[in-house]
Order: sequence, then structure tokens, then C-alpha cells
Amino acid sequence: MKALNALIATLLLTGTGTALAASSVDLTVRGTITPRACELELSGGGNVEIGKISAKDLNADSPTRLPDQTVRLTVTCDAATLVAIEPKDNRAGSASLPDDRNFGLGLVNGSEKLGAFQMYLQSPVGDGTDLGPISSSDGGLTWTRYMYLTNNGITSVANTTAIAPVPVQSLVTDVVIIPYIAPANSLTLTEEVPINGSTTLTVKYL
Repeated sequence: MKALNALIATLLLTGTGTALAASSVDLTVRGTITPRACELELSGGGNVEIGKISAKDLNADSPTRLPDQTVRLTVTCDAATLVAIEPKDNRAGSASLPDDRNFGLGLVNGSEKLGAFQMYLQSPVGDGTDLGPISSSDGGLTWTRYMYLTNNGITSVANTTAIAPVPVQSLVTDVVIIPYIAPANSLTLTEEVPINGSTTLTVKYL
């Protein structure tokens, strides 16, 4: 009987110890407040006018690439700062081509994906020095030389000696926009359809 009581006591102590170990957990909130600030500016107020496209000029069974468009992006900081550009697709879910590079152009009849557009950095110059675009898909832990802005990714600039962001106070770069329209046979084009892409570019401090 004593042996049984001892076994029961052991089991109770073991169960209690497990319950206590799981009864609390620490949450740590970390971050950094930077004294520096950067501002973004796009030429033309960020408005890209493609104009009217005739439905008859669209490919019936393959995407139609429209003429490339270019805007000038300027990033101005209080001092040399490690920064990246983070895009957000304001028409998420409407890109007709499944690729991280593609941002949506809106929907036709609420369900038909009108097309997509891509953006890449061309000839970035930081504080008077020619730089190259780099991209990260893990929040800046690792980088690769890649010129396209991507969903769920950030884009920065690097020199030719290392694939890592360099601090800049003034960054000027062209942003080339490549628009595509989905195959015409997948769209209802009996009336005028607005091309309605929208992306927000945000400075991310590294």
C-alpha cells in the first residue's frame, strides 16, 4: 500500500511539474527607433498614363505586352541611411500571371483578371555613385542581385564589391514599368474597361 501511495505521489508531482512549466511564457517586444527619416518622391506624382488600347490589338490567346513606362524615384534622407523599398499591391489577387514580380491591374466583371505589371530599378545612383539593385525575400537577412520589385520582398542598392545594402542620403533611380494585358479570350471586352493598377512604395529602414 505504501508503494502504491508513493507511486501516486510521484505521478501527481510529475503532472504538477508539467503544468507549472506550461503555465507561463515570456513575450519580448523588440525594435529600434531611428533618428533618421527618409522621404519618397515619384515623378509625375506617381501617375502612369498608358492611354487607350483597342481590344482588337490584343492577343487572343496570349498576354499582350504594352509599351514600357518609366518614372523617376527619389529617396531623400536626413543622413546616410540603410534603406530598402517595400512594394504593396493595392490590387492584390488580380494579377493574371502567377509570379512574385507581378502586380495586379484590377478585375473585369469582378472576377476576370485584366493583366499585370512588373517594376524594376534601372541605373540607381546613390550620393553621386552608380549602384546596383539587390533584393531580399527574408526581410533583409540575405540578399541577391535582382532588379525587380517583388511582392513579399524588399529592394535596396549595393556597390560592386559586396551584395549588401549601402547607406545613402540621396538615391535617384528610374523605375521601369512593364504592363501586360491578359489574353483577350479570357476577358469580357464589350465595353470600355479601366486599367487600374496601384502599388504603394514604402521606405523600410534596415
